[in-house]
Amino acid sequence: MKKTDDVKKLVKILIGSAWADGKLQPEEQQYLHQIALEKGLATDPEIQPLLNEFTAVPPTQCYEWVREYLGNHPSVEDYHKVLEAISGLIYSDGEVAIEEAKLLTKLQSLYPEGRSPQPGYSTLLKEIQKLYRRWVDLKT
Repeated sequence: MKKTDDVKKLVKILIGSAWADGKLQPEEQQYLHQIALEKGLATDPEIQPLLNEFTAVPPTQCYEWVREYLGNHPSVEDYHKVLEAISGLIYSDGEVAIEEAKLLTKLQSLYPEGRSPQPGYSTLLKEIQKLYRRWVDLKT
């Protein structure tokens, strides 16, 4: 049962991540439907309204789902699952929105203490942070 709950939480996190910029892109929606089908959650009463854009997900809710999934002492494996899943979604539409970059940056802060992320993830997150900072500089 816990495994099923974890899969559902991860799908909810993906849906919340897709809403980070305030709307679901067609590519993101297609990606989410594919994941939900693969995981057997496409018709789940909790997932379906989120998947079909009936319910927008505010960023605070997405962060809460991430915290619930990872818990107080996340394992490196759980952290990587979330990061990989969100990264796949974010790149499904070919662009990284500022809000999505913020989500990845916040996720980086949740990395299990005393350990450092794999070099590939660190590089990815640093590049996204650079893009975000550049965008902020342009706006000010």
